[in-house]
Amino acid sequence: MKKIYYLFLLVIPCLSMACDNKDTSIPEWPWNDTPEEESTEANPDIVKLGWTNVDADYGDLPTYMDVYKSPEMLAEKTAVAYIVVADMSQATFNVWGDVSYSDAAQGYGSATVKTPSEIYSEENLPVIINGGLFFWDNSSVESGFYYSQSLAIRNSELLSPNQNYYSEDWVTLWYPTIGAFCQMEDGSFKTTWTYYTSGGVNYSYPAPADNSISKDPLDVPSATFPEGASELKAKTAIGGASVLIHDGVIKNTYAQEMLDVSADSDQPRSAIGTTGDNKMIIFACEGREATVGSVGLTTANVAEVLKALGCVEALNLDGGGSSCLLVNGKETIKPCNDGNAERKILTAVTLK
Repeated sequence: MKKIYYLFLLVIPCLSMACDNKDTSIPEWPWNDTPEEESTEANPDIVKLGWTNVDADYGDLPTYMDVYKSPEMLAEKTAVAYIVVADMSQATFNVWGDVSYSDAAQGYGSATVKTPSEIYSEENLPVIINGGLFFWDNSSVESGFYYSQSLAIRNSELLSPNQNYYSEDWVTLWYPTIGAFCQMEDGSFKTTWTYYTSGGVNYSYPAPADNSISKDPLDVPSATFPEGASELKAKTAIGGASVLIHDGVIKNTYAQEMLDVSADSDQPRSAIGTTGDNKMIIFACEGREATVGSVGLTTANVAEVLKALGCVEALNLDGGGSSCLLVNGKETIKPCNDGNAERKILTAVTLK
């Protein structure tokens, strides 16, 4: 009993000392009652893919828009690319261009074109990217004429239809259905394939006519061919080549659309798409070594990139020397023309 008593006396002082003289070497509990601050990043999934928010480089932007620079590699290629991501519950998608039908030229287009920077100086829009395809012909009218090959609709008015023929020798003619990116009258977005008939009806199709340069031409598109035709009812639309993504599935239908965009080679590219949560993504990448090492992407590469970014609808726009994306009037990618100069364009896509 005596030994136990002594032990008790020894323990009590130790406990007392522990209470009176707190050991400051013992760390605090690892949890914290204060909740962590929520991230202010509007598009965290895009950042997780390696894209860097560069809003600070482009001045004051609307709160519903953000600008991102690509990681150093896209589709396993050295890349310089930028995207603008806009919440379409607040942003406005539009098409710029002084395009209409000319009796003198017997076609859709304009006698004048402008660089994206010239458009910005006149319109002062936060986002401008090159639009559809076109070509110049100085034989049709005295001063030359820029023919539109791509659909353009503004305020529900058709400015120009998609090109509705293709030929290599002007003997054999194909009649392809060509891609378009549209905001419909109800405000929804979709890609589709269109054909403008000789009777002046602009049809929309859920899938392209399966044309190919290696096959005989198919029937002229109509209300019954291809299947599922409906008259296009779009508030705003821009054409290109090709449809990259439709209903969440990669399509890349450049072969059926029969417009030469060097789809299988690495080129500067421009594209437009929308995500399942109603955000628009405007994409542009450099190519042709505008920056050393940046060779560009194929249309299949662009489709993969936009799919990874969440796009469920996407269209390839004009590319090559026309590719140019301005944010608040400042270039993102370098154009690939001589001296990195901007090319004059017939149409543009704008956001504000």
